[in-house]
Parts: sequence; C-alpha cells; structure tokens
Amino acid sequence: MYIVTGGAGLIGSAVVWELNRRGVDDILVVDHLGTSDKWKNLRALAFADYLEKDEFRSRLASGAFNGARIEGVIHMGACSATTERDASYLAGNNFLATKELAEYCLGRGIRFLYASSCATYGDGSRGYVDDESRIEELRPMNMYGYSKQMFDLWAKRRGALAKITGCKFSNVYGPNERHKGEMRSVVLRAFEQISETGTLKLFRSYRPEYADGEQMRDFLYVKDAVDMVLFLFGHSRGFGLYNIGSGRAETWNALAAAAFEALGKPVRIEYVDMPDHLRDRYQYYTKAEMGKLRALGYEREATGLHEAVIDDVRGYLMPGLYLGDECEKR
Repeated sequence: MYIVTGGAGLIGSAVVWELNRRGVDDILVVDHLGTSDKWKNLRALAFADYLEKDEFRSRLASGAFNGARIEGVIHMGACSATTERDASYLAGNNFLATKELAEYCLGRGIRFLYASSCATYGDGSRGYVDDESRIEELRPMNMYGYSKQMFDLWAKRRGALAKITGCKFSNVYGPNERHKGEMRSVVLRAFEQISETGTLKLFRSYRPEYADGEQMRDFLYVKDAVDMVLFLFGHSRGFGLYNIGSGRAETWNALAAAAFEALGKPVRIEYVDMPDHLRDRYQYYTKAEMGKLRALGYEREATGLHEAVIDDVRGYLMPGLYLGDECEKR
C-alpha cells in the first residue's frame, strides 16, 4: 500500500493520477475535503481507501497501521497558503504533523518523501541551490516558507536527510487546482479573467530593474512535478533535499501571452497595484537550480511554459476536465 497525504490537492491528486497510469491503485488517500470542491479531483482516480487527515493522525498514533504493508508515504499534505498569517496553525499543520509522520516512517524503515518548498529560499539573495549544508543560511519571507524550513532543519539536525526526501517545489500549476481559492495559479486566474473580461490583471513592479509583468518565476507544470517526485521516490539514492522546478526563469508577461493564445484572444494586460502587505515579501525572481536532480540521472526536460499553458487551458480548463477525465473521454 502507498499512502498519499494531501491526495486530493493539486500535486497530491496528480501523484495518484500518475501512479494509476503506472498500474498502481493500492493507495490510501489522506486529506481534508472540507466544504470546497476539492473532492472533484478524486472522482476519476483509483485508490483503495480514503481518510480525513485528523482520523489518519489518530490511527497512526494508535498503531492501527502497524501490521499494514506500507510501500511508502508521499506526504503532500500541508497548508500551502503563502498569505496565511496564523503561525501556530502553520507550525502545527506543516511542521508538527510532518514530523510525526516522518518519525513513524523512520522508525519502521518506510520510504518517506515530503513537500518542502522553494519559498524557503526567501528573496533569493542566497541562491536557489538545493545544498543541504547551507540551509541554515536561508531566510524565508513568509510563515508558510518558514514552516517548511522548520522541518527541513529538523530533518537535518536529526540526521534524517540521508533516509528521507524533501521536494522543494517551485511555482506548480495545472489541472486540479480549482479548489485553491486565493492560491490559484496565475494560469487559472488568467483563464477566468480573460474568459470573463478579455483582460488579465498583473501586479505592477516596484523595482526599477523589472518592468511591469517582467518579474520572473520558475513555473512548473504539475505533470512534470510528479514525474520528478516519482523518479526520486523510486531511486535507491534519491534522499535529501531536491529542487523540483523547470530550471527556467520566465516572466508573467510570457505566461499571460500563452494564456491569451490558448483562448484565441488578443493580449490585453492591466497592471494593478500590489497590496501593501505583499510588497516587502514579494519575490521578483526565482529559478530552481536543477543540477542535483540531473546528477542523480533525471534527464527529462520540463514542458515549456507555452506548451504547458496550452495543454492546461485547452485540455482541462476549457472543457472542464480534471486529471483522469481525459482517459475516460478517449
């Protein structure tokens, strides 16, 4: 049995989708569905069982899984809101819960892979290199990033990074993110705004070296993200911290142009003021250094931004499909 936490979320449901494509359906999905439409991400996927996260943690603590044959745990469950201000909630949900699950797996020799984040790199002044020897130097710019940094640091102090895998995800987007509310990617926001108004709003730049819309991000299609994750998960030496990104820095304007093309509409961008509370925490440039993953033997190139946005918009958003639905459609 495989356990995928956050299994109804963007990356987690894509992990289950890809496992299904590889013939695996003996999967326990763990998540908190709440009142959102996140449940729709699961409809076309095959898995053995589902548990709410609190029930899962309770059963784990009680020893209910001690006799189960667990092939591995892919822990994607976390609060991913970079704007979340409740530090105690983030510490409990992203740090403590991850630590409990890691301890369980370490104590039983169970393969454990978890979601860290490129948000741990902060403003990028210390680079975007997945070098475990220097993670103490990183200064995340928001509590979400620090909650991920807390666990990375704990794992290093405990000596666990030689036995577990942390995936430092860059800006992941793609099918199955409709439930994410304010944390929806700009691709999905672009689809919504352009469809409704023919215009896309992007933040102005407040740094002279970046023109409006020329702020840069490492954008990664979710299908590429899970391919990297499962490569690491199945690799005999895939332990430690690894960047999960495209290795390219591309502009919001380039992303917007692809979205307009996908919808067959002329480019019309309106640059708007950034909220005051974001201005001192905004990243103007991110680019994950991918040499470490390449050195391990990962050769596949991430899908280009233009191609991926077209696939997302035309393949999923326009027809209203989720991952797995495309198989049924064929």
